[in-house]
Amino acid sequence: MQQIQPLTQHLVLIGGGHSHAIALKQLGMKPIPGLRITLISDVAQTPYSGMLPGYVAGLYDFDACHIDLRPLCQFAGAALVRDRAVGLDLEANRVLLANQSPVAFDLLSLDLGSTPAVLDLPGAAELTIPVKPISRFLSQWDQLVERVRQQPQPLRLAVVGGGAGGVELTLAIHARLTRLYTELHQPSRYLELHLLHRGRRLVPERAAGLGRDLEQILSDQGVRVHLDQNVSKILAGAANSDSEGWIEKKICCESGMSLEVDQIFWVTQAAATSWLAESGLATDERGFVQVNDCLQSVSHPQVLAAGDVATMVQHPRPKAGVFAVRQGKPLVENLRRAISGQALQPFTPQKEFLILLGTGNGTAFASRGGLSLPALPLLWHWKDRIDRNFMAQFNDLKPMAERAGANGNGANGPDAQMPCAGCGSKVGSSVLQQALTRIQPAARPDLLIGLAAADDAAVLQVPAGQVMVQTVDYFRALISDPFLFGQIAANHCLSDLFAMGAEPQSALAIVSLPYAAPAQQAELLYQLLSGAELVLSQAGAALVGGHTTLGHELAFGLTCNGLADPAQLWRKGGMQPHQALILTKPLGTGTLFAAEMQLKAQGRWIEAAIDSMRRSNQAAVACLRQHGATACTDVTGFGLLGHLLEMLGASGLDASLDLSTLPLIDGAETALKQGIFSSLHPQNARQSSQISNLAAVSQHPVYPILFDPQTSGGLLAALPLDAAPDCLDALKGAGYDQSAIIGQSYLPSEVNPTPVSRDYCCVKGS
Repeated sequence: MQQIQPLTQHLVLIGGGHSHAIALKQLGMKPIPGLRITLISDVAQTPYSGMLPGYVAGLYDFDACHIDLRPLCQFAGAALVRDRAVGLDLEANRVLLANQSPVAFDLLSLDLGSTPAVLDLPGAAELTIPVKPISRFLSQWDQLVERVRQQPQPLRLAVVGGGAGGVELTLAIHARLTRLYTELHQPSRYLELHLLHRGRRLVPERAAGLGRDLEQILSDQGVRVHLDQNVSKILAGAANSDSEGWIEKKICCESGMSLEVDQIFWVTQAAATSWLAESGLATDERGFVQVNDCLQSVSHPQVLAAGDVATMVQHPRPKAGVFAVRQGKPLVENLRRAISGQALQPFTPQKEFLILLGTGNGTAFASRGGLSLPALPLLWHWKDRIDRNFMAQFNDLKPMAERAGANGNGANGPDAQMPCAGCGSKVGSSVLQQALTRIQPAARPDLLIGLAAADDAAVLQVPAGQVMVQTVDYFRALISDPFLFGQIAANHCLSDLFAMGAEPQSALAIVSLPYAAPAQQAELLYQLLSGAELVLSQAGAALVGGHTTLGHELAFGLTCNGLADPAQLWRKGGMQPHQALILTKPLGTGTLFAAEMQLKAQGRWIEAAIDSMRRSNQAAVACLRQHGATACTDVTGFGLLGHLLEMLGASGLDASLDLSTLPLIDGAETALKQGIFSSLHPQNARQSSQISNLAAVSQHPVYPILFDPQTSGGLLAALPLDAAPDCLDALKGAGYDQSAIIGQSYLPSEVNPTPVSRDYCCVKGS
């Protein structure tokens, strides 16, 4: 029989920077048995700083210069928590998050990057676009480019900061916007670009010759370079009459010089986020975490740090991406050593480093120490190859066999204990106590005995004139973040009540936790139930109890109870002839998560699927009822066609679906075209025999989506044709942006009222 090595330690990584990306790749290649890994990041695609100027210049697309953290985490067997860290509790070893429950850790690693300093300068925080965090800057840059494309009017820009980063950004901005104005047949004089620097020469950290060469090339391109200018404040002006919507900004310098511009990019000295020092970590004067030669905090040995966020006390270096990349391997080596209880290994960074500084036009400068080379195409090709090779290691990920300790599944090992079955597989009482004392379920007057009591069962009242509606669902985790999985599963389970028109009252949890040490079990259970309880409380339901057991992987479900007026219940058989069919949420979770398992899904596709699955169907119920819905079901495991057939069979009707109107989650159609289907898809596809015009519609690009099983899918409702447009408007106003009218019902004896086309799928209910 298989032996299991339980999870015993939890490594938490905050930030998806270069060092952590390298660490995740290495941990995926060689997993640590018994280790649970969680990455906390507020972005799912982390930009590679070396290719940022090339992206600004239009030489790279988004995917080429971003590390997609979702497939990388899956490769490493790590959970991805999409949230923003806001603090640390270093006594309890917990990470405090902006939007969900704290995450406990045994070992913590920080790779947060940095933010521009001096944003406390009057007006700077409100009126400038800081280059860090990079993801936020890129979003604002994309908006600016699109605005110029839509409204090609004169534009005045300024870059504050004449170091290597500021100069390279200025060159990239000039190259991109000059090309764009040319494409739009507008004169190059539409762009007025300034570069301000407090020093007497550009790139003062490098050889003087490089600064002179850069100043010359900028001057040749028409960029106005202002040296020895220290910005003192930024003032807001009126809207620019020449550029509709732009708010004029005035840059004021200590010298008395001032500039009126439309946008300001801030590329000054780096600083650290304030909560690092506030948490008690030893930091330097700029707030960066002080680490020793082993990249370990000098004040808290359970914390390591790398990249811009860290300052090596014995070997201080500039905040440059090259050091974050070089620290990746030493970091992961010391993480391994810390987990196994071995002595950490010192690391000495190089003193000199090469920079290749692109011009945005297919050439690059080179500088190392006191030497520099002028802009040459060969140097750009060299830089491009280095950057692409670095990114290739994160893009060329192949699914691997089971990895020890990966994703909470445990691993075999000589010291592993054979787990018990029966009641011996239940989670221990101390684990339950640790988790449940941190959960505060919603209170209800009809809950007589609930989670707070130690009785054998919950006791609830059913008000007079109402009936109890019950449903149960349970499945293995499809998301690595237990808090997020709890939210999705709760929404999925509650949807059966919403489809019946019932109001949620209470729920019982069914949990299977992976084999792990008690502390790890308690933390997983707390995170899972916290996510579920948040959804339940928002729906007005109370978590009243449940059952836990141990297994090979995380799985979760709920028995949900609801209350309803028996006269107001929706039934699948309530569909009537000549009614519109409305779907409240898009389709595609089955194929997308199948693609993720094969490491073929873009992270943003999975993010879109998660957003859809986290959206409750509760508000949709009010819209549907207000507009006269007579029948409803939720679209889940049997796919759209399977659940529609249940309604048609119960109502004795046929229906037509307009495939061109089916709402799809971003990436779903691409995954289907690649032949990626859920394992349940073949069984669902057997229902194709109920399609009367199968030969025609089976060639439609989205035809396979009819059989795609959905997790926390939308509601499919039937309502009067004349009420459907207003209902759709109400749904969109309630946040169901992709809701759609997808078809209509008719009697089997009638001629199909829809046009004969491959877009229209004719479904027989009998």
